[in-house]
Amino acid sequence: MSGKRTSPNSYDADDIKVLKGLDGVRKRPAMYIGDRGKQGLHHLIFEVLDNSVDEAMGGYADEIKVTLYRNNSVQIHDNGRGIPIDIHPEFNKPALEVIMEHLHSGGKFDHKSYKISGGLHGVGLSVVNALTDWMNVEVCRDGYCYKQKFSKGKKASEPEITEVNTKESYTKIRFYPDEEIFEFDPKEPTFNVHNIITRIRELAFLTPHTRFEIHNKIDDVKEEFHYEGGIKEFISYLNKDKQPLHNDIIFISDTLKDDEGSDVFLDLAMQYNQGYQTNILTYANTINTIEGGVHLTGFKSALTRTFNSYIENYMEKKYKGHVLSGSDTREGLSAVISVKLPEPQFESQTKIKLGNPEIRQIVSQIVTERLTQYFEENPQTAKKIVLKTINAKLAREAAQKARSLIRRKSALDSARMPGKLADCSSNDPEKVELFIVEGDSAGGPAKQGRDRTYQAILPIRGKILNVEKARIDKVLQNNEIQAIIKALGVGFQEINQTNGKNEEMEENDEEAEETFDLSKLRYHQVILMTDADVDGHHIKTLLLTFFFRYLRPLIDEGHLYVAVPPLYKVSYKKAIDYVYTDKEKDDLIKSIKTKYKLKNVESIKIQRFKGLGEMNSDELYDTTMKKDSRRLKKVTYEDYLENDLIFTKLMGKEVKARKKFIISNFDEVNILDI
Repeated sequence: MSGKRTSPNSYDADDIKVLKGLDGVRKRPAMYIGDRGKQGLHHLIFEVLDNSVDEAMGGYADEIKVTLYRNNSVQIHDNGRGIPIDIHPEFNKPALEVIMEHLHSGGKFDHKSYKISGGLHGVGLSVVNALTDWMNVEVCRDGYCYKQKFSKGKKASEPEITEVNTKESYTKIRFYPDEEIFEFDPKEPTFNVHNIITRIRELAFLTPHTRFEIHNKIDDVKEEFHYEGGIKEFISYLNKDKQPLHNDIIFISDTLKDDEGSDVFLDLAMQYNQGYQTNILTYANTINTIEGGVHLTGFKSALTRTFNSYIENYMEKKYKGHVLSGSDTREGLSAVISVKLPEPQFESQTKIKLGNPEIRQIVSQIVTERLTQYFEENPQTAKKIVLKTINAKLAREAAQKARSLIRRKSALDSARMPGKLADCSSNDPEKVELFIVEGDSAGGPAKQGRDRTYQAILPIRGKILNVEKARIDKVLQNNEIQAIIKALGVGFQEINQTNGKNEEMEENDEEAEETFDLSKLRYHQVILMTDADVDGHHIKTLLLTFFFRYLRPLIDEGHLYVAVPPLYKVSYKKAIDYVYTDKEKDDLIKSIKTKYKLKNVESIKIQRFKGLGEMNSDELYDTTMKKDSRRLKKVTYEDYLENDLIFTKLMGKEVKARKKFIISNFDEVNILDI
C-alpha cells in the first residue's frame, strides 16, 4: 500500500480529519446554533439562559439576571446551586472544566440532578464556550468562590479558588462572541434588546415562581419580569387588546405517565376572542418549539374531537348537522401549551420541534377529558364558543366559494390578470417589479413613466378592506384584494398561527388543498407606493395589515418594499432638487442661500407634494421608481408576537386600546392634515 500512486483526485486515509475537542463546533457552528448571524448570536444567550431556567424548574433558583454591557459582552447570573467545581473522577479535573470543554457533558442525562430540563443535550455551555472570544465563569457554592477564564473552547487560565463565609450559591457566566465566527460590527450594539426581553418575558410566564431581570447598561435601563399567574397571565397579555368572547381563561393542569412510567406535565391556558386570528404558542420544558410538534398535534385533535362531540351531545337539534374542521375550532383562539417531560426529543440542538410520539396521546387525552368537563360545568360559555366555531365553519364554506372564483380559469379568459394591471414585458420573476399604487390619478403617471421592460403597475382604488376586522370570506370578496392576489400569483395563507407561523393543514381538513405557493410569485419585488399624506399612510397601513396576515412569507423572504416619494421639489433658477424630509429641505435652502449669497428665500420655489398624482410621469419615475435614484424601504419585522399585538391594537375592533395608544403617542406625530 505504501508504494501506491496518488492522483490529484485521490481520497484515502490521509484525507480523513478528526476534529478534536470543540473544533467541530467552531468548524460548523450553524449545526448547533442555527447560523452565524443575529440568530446565532442570540442563541448563545439563550443556551446559557436555558441552563439557569433548568435550575429554576428544579426549584433551586428563583432569580435570574441578564446584563448587556457596552462592549457587547453579556452576563447571565442565577442563584441556583452553582455548577459543580469538585474534581471529576474520570477526567481528574474540575467538573466545570469538563462541562465547558466536552460536548455531551452535564448533569441532565441520568435525571438525578435534573428531573426536567430544557438544555438537555449537555452541549449548551460547551458550544457557547467554543464560539466565544472569551468567557469568564464565576461559581459560588459549598463555601468557595471559583473563577476561571475560557477562550474559543479551551481554558485560558487555571481556576482561582477562594474560601468565602457565606451559604449563598450562584453561577455567573459572562462572554464576548468570537468575531472570527460571527458577522457583527463590534463598534455597534450587537444584541437586540427587544428579542432578549421577549424571551425573558416568555420564561417569566412559564416559570411563575422565578423573578427575571434584564439590565441594559448600554442605555442604562432595567426591567423586571415576574408573573405569579403563570400562563394564565400570558393569555391575558396576548388578548389585552382583543375583545374576549368569555371572561374566564380556561386553564388545564394535569399529569400522566409516559411509556417509561415517568411523569409528563401539561399546562394549558386558552381563551377565545371576538376576532378571527389564531395564536397558539407551544413550549416543551420552557423551550419555544416554534414549529410545534406532537404536543400541538395532540391539542388540535382533542379540540376538534371535543367540539364535535359537544355539538352532537349537548347542542340544539338545529346545530347537530354541523361537523367542524380543525381550523373552525381555532378561529379567535389564543392558547399557550406547555409540556414538561424528562426525555424530550427535539429535531436539532436549536430545539424547534418536539418529536416524542407518546406525548401526542398524553396531551390529547388530558385536553379531551378536562375540556369536556369544563364545557359540562360551564354550559353558557361552552355554547358561546361552539356557536363561534359554527359561524367559522359557515364562513369557511363561503370562503371556499370565493377562493374558487379567484382561481377559476376560463378557456375564454386567456389573460387571467386584473384588467387594470399594466404588466411588464419580462417574464423573469427575479428581475421584475410590481408597484401597487394608490389611486388611478397616480396610476396614470406611473404607467406612463415606468420602464415597461421590468416594471408592472397595479392601481388600487381608495382604501382596501381592513382585514383585521373581517372574516376570510369577506376578505376574498373584496375587489382590490382579489386583484392583488391574482397579480402576485401565489394565492394566500390562512391566518391560523402557531408560534407566529402559519399552521400546516390537517389531512382531513376540507381546506387542505394548497392555497399558497411562494414559488409561483410573479414579481420578486413588490413595492407599495402611496401618497405622502395621512390618507396615503392609512392606505399603506391597510396594505401592510393584509400582507402581514395573509401574505407574510413575502415579508419573510424579503420581497415586500415601500416606496418613499419626495416631500418637496425645490427650484432655483434652472436647478431642481427633490428632498424627502423637512430637514433635507431646510439644509438645501440654507445651502442655496450660501452658494448664491441670497438675503431671503423668496426667489427659491418650494413645492410640497401631497399626492403622487401631483408629479408628472418623468418626475415620478426619476424620484420614486428609477433604480438609480429612488428610495425604498424593505418591510421587515423581528418579533411576530409583538407585531401581532401592534396590528391588533391599531387595526382591530377594540377602540379603547387604540385610543389609549394615540393619546400616549400623540407627541410623536410629525404629519398631520387638518
